Amino acid sequence: MKHSKIIILLGPPGAGKGTQGILLSEKLDLYYFETSKLIENKVMIAKKGEFVEVNGKKYFLEKERDLWLKGILCSPEFVTYLVKEKIQALAKEKKGIVFSGSPRTIYEGKQVVPLLIKLFGRENIKIINILLSAEQSIWRNSHRRICELMRHPILWTKETENLKHCPLDGSRLIKRKGLDNPEVIKTRLKEYKERTFPLLDYFKQQELTIKEINGEQTVADVFADILRVIE
Repeated sequence: MKHSKIIILLGPPGAGKGTQGILLSEKLDLYYFETSKLIENKVMIAKKGEFVEVNGKKYFLEKERDLWLKGILCSPEFVTYLVKEKIQALAKEKKGIVFSGSPRTIYEGKQVVPLLIKLFGRENIKIINILLSAEQSIWRNSHRRICELMRHPILWTKETENLKHCPLDGSRLIKRKGLDNPEVIKTRLKEYKERTFPLLDYFKQQELTIKEINGEQTVADVFADILRVIE
């Protein structure tokens, strides 16, 4: 199992983690692990009063959904429960993983990283920090669209500006309700700076390899840089 590759993509909202994660999963035959989608799939179909119990505490899915829609990170214990459950299932399938924006908090990192090291080996874990300015983050997110069916992210360019349907599955292009308006994006940036960015120091303590990539390049150039540093 310890020959399988683990890639962790970090970066602020709009850094291209999702796009690069999909490209890497296809190029390297890795499972694309998108924590936000894992959470979304769980909380958006929640029934009234539904909860997940972690270490004797109940986390009500309606409350987690409210946090998610406001751009505030969901409860770390709840997120970690979902993430660890999925990682263990993938390990049994002997699948390598590319993580898009996970772990998100120190708590989650301290829970998830030892599990990854145990299952996959420290030498097989690569961390990519995609750098992007706050101004670019707000602009990219406020222009971002995804497709209704498969949730493919569609980059805003002159060529896609007037596109109405996803070129991959034909479904309607939509904006993520609430998450991508400027005020929510500012909240998400604050959350990233205060709660996710400190993870880099923790990764260094765990002697994990961290590489920085300029995220303000084209998608192709960012992808080429990532491939270069993980090979």
